[in-house]
Amino acid sequence: MKILDWYILKRYLMTFAVMLLLFIPIGITVHLAEKIGKILENNVPFGEVMQYLLDFTIYFAHLLFPLFLFLSVIWFTSKLANNTEVVAFLSSGVSFTRFLRPYLIGGVIVALISIVLGLYLAPNASKGFNNFKYKYLSGKKEINNTNVLKQINDNDIIYVTSFDTKNKTGVNFTLEHFETGKMTYKISASNIRYIEEDSTYILRNYFKRSIGDNDDELDIVRRKDTVFSFDLEDLTPESYIAETLRYDELVRFIDREEKRGSKYIGRYKLAKYQKWSLPVSVFILTIIAVAVSSRKRRGGMGVNLAFGICIAMIFVFFDKIFGTLASQSNFSPLLAVWFPNIIFGILAFFLLRNAKR
Repeated sequence: MKILDWYILKRYLMTFAVMLLLFIPIGITVHLAEKIGKILENNVPFGEVMQYLLDFTIYFAHLLFPLFLFLSVIWFTSKLANNTEVVAFLSSGVSFTRFLRPYLIGGVIVALISIVLGLYLAPNASKGFNNFKYKYLSGKKEINNTNVLKQINDNDIIYVTSFDTKNKTGVNFTLEHFETGKMTYKISASNIRYIEEDSTYILRNYFKRSIGDNDDELDIVRRKDTVFSFDLEDLTPESYIAETLRYDELVRFIDREEKRGSKYIGRYKLAKYQKWSLPVSVFILTIIAVAVSSRKRRGGMGVNLAFGICIAMIFVFFDKIFGTLASQSNFSPLLAVWFPNIIFGILAFFLLRNAKR
């Protein structure tokens, strides 16, 4: 790798790191200032607050990863252009495509970091972030997933009045089992609790009615420890579960929910496809940023930054609009996720061709 490549690559990565170090503390401060009242009101332990802020940092960084990169590339490339360094590079016989190579190498590094974040780190952070939010920052109505009714396989239907994701406890649980369209038994309990260590459930005030041809058989006990064919995810909020699963877990979860005919399958697939569209966004936004900011302009760096912020806002707008369409309608999740990349990919092509001239 030539001296030019190392120079640009180091500036690329260092400016991106500085951008993260500048904006993430600002985001934490604003968020903490907004939530500090409820944190103090609920006497949240200091250790839980620190873990929450760490989870929020990872969650926030992953959410705005491409935009931080986009602004950082515009920033340092504009400085190169204002110092006539870009002109010097290109005047020495280096083509614009060759000039772009260290940016793409940096994009590969950042994309790999984004993949690790999206597939493994961000789901765990999102789980901790949401657990804290539901436990301390939201009202009780938001803590519990109310009136869960699901057909978990061809024979079983479950219902709970509410489910607390933090304590893994459901209220007014019912399971109905059917054979050839006829109910054969029904289980109910005033309380159900999931024990993660051995994957069992504790039911309080257990009641089972087995329906016979001539009479019914009753089984009533105060406590029943048992196992079920459904998983804990069947009782968790739909808006909460998808973003807390690692990629392999999410794929299995989506396959299972498709077989059950879940009406939230578009939302789940949206979360799945976003894990791969984000790294691609890194390359597209890098190319756009270099094409826009590699020329020395009369307005200086401010013009490039203003233009870059406008593009970033439009990108976020497209991403949110089509994401909402996919999660709340029959719009294709795959198209919703990739449409912003397709549009901005076309924009990147034309800007790059113009920059080469």
